[in-house]
Amino acid sequence: MKPSLAKGTRDFTAEEVVKRRYIIQVLQRHFELFGFQPLETPSFENLSTLTGKYGEEGDRLIFKILNSGDFTAKVNDDNWQAKEVQKLTPQISEKALRYDLTVPFARFVAMNHGQLSFPFKRYQIQPVWRADRPQKGRFREFYQCDADVVGSESLWQEVELVQLYTQSFSELGIEVNVHINNRKILSGLAEYAGISEQLIDFTVALDKLDKIGKDGVIKEMKEKGISDKAIQKVDFLFDDNQNIETVLAILKERFSEIEIGKKGVEELEFVVKTCQSLGVQNLVFDITLARGLDYYTGAIFEVKAKNVEMGSIGGGGRYDNLTEVFGVKNIPGIGISFGLDRIYLVMEELDLFPKNTHSGVQYLFANYGENEALEATKLISKLREKGIASELYPENAKLKKQFTYAEKKGIPYLIFYGEQEIVEKNITVKNLEKGEQETITIEDFLNRF
Repeated sequence: MKPSLAKGTRDFTAEEVVKRRYIIQVLQRHFELFGFQPLETPSFENLSTLTGKYGEEGDRLIFKILNSGDFTAKVNDDNWQAKEVQKLTPQISEKALRYDLTVPFARFVAMNHGQLSFPFKRYQIQPVWRADRPQKGRFREFYQCDADVVGSESLWQEVELVQLYTQSFSELGIEVNVHINNRKILSGLAEYAGISEQLIDFTVALDKLDKIGKDGVIKEMKEKGISDKAIQKVDFLFDDNQNIETVLAILKERFSEIEIGKKGVEELEFVVKTCQSLGVQNLVFDITLARGLDYYTGAIFEVKAKNVEMGSIGGGGRYDNLTEVFGVKNIPGIGISFGLDRIYLVMEELDLFPKNTHSGVQYLFANYGENEALEATKLISKLREKGIASELYPENAKLKKQFTYAEKKGIPYLIFYGEQEIVEKNITVKNLEKGEQETITIEDFLNRF
């Protein structure tokens, strides 16, 4: 059988892994600078933990794991014959791969809240899985890099997370805009339009404005049963030419008797004005930003890179009620995520990776035979003790073959340590890039490091 990759997955070469690690190290350093502590959770959770947290669309994208053994043993025959998927799924699957890192984190907080010190700040860098349609920058297995704070309703957490986004992307060299909105504003709009019971349908459709345009959004809203009258009431949302002040003025007028809407505007104004006072120039109010996840209750964020065609490379928001589904109330939370894979693609496209990210083998020792190889290995051990990556070519092959190996692997220096060098206690170092070589004493060579 011809080998192949599962759709939506990738292999990573050494060069790619080193570049991905560079991104992770930058993010990890900034997470810790802002006081976040590391956490890891299992790659799969109970299906009941994940179901119902991401909306109907998200639930469909969860990778379910079949029960081990005869997974059909407990299946109801009538459900099987009728192909009733919703009833069949819990009968054949009890586990699922995690869809994101936020819900597992909420589950962790609910299980351990008695031992945690609040506000509790954690960061998490792990893979997640979604049964999505693969496309550029979207994979079925990908890494998320999350930072969350739970146990605080303070809007200073929103301000801090905007700063975390801004400073992290600044070090990576990516120019971005951090788009911000507030779910309370969207709830206020739904109430104003008389469609509060259809809030999720409204926000999910609105969130697609930049992908399917005004006509596509209106079509989807109508398909979900949202009336023409309601759509007309929120028509001002689709006007691209309005500045922030104009939109906020319209919202304040519309929300004169809608408390949740007024609260959303107040929260958004505080975050925007405070960030501007702190010198943040790339925060953009985006009234159509909805982020189609059910659990957001306040501020929502989405990060988009400038100068490149790519979807969002980060996003998040406030989720004050998430732990309630696990039986633990009154633990507000807010978090953001960095999309490692898309960040990688942006940095590749814009040539932003430092030229010295590669940290592979620096010295290859030529193999002249058993005795010489033993002496070379002794020297290699001394180099490794000094933190210098080195290796011995494993066979006593022709020098041309050993040269080729070094060049293909990108090793910059080839070391000749044969019988004569051993007797004279020196080595010959060849710079493969420049084609130059020098013979020096072993002592002088080791003292370089």
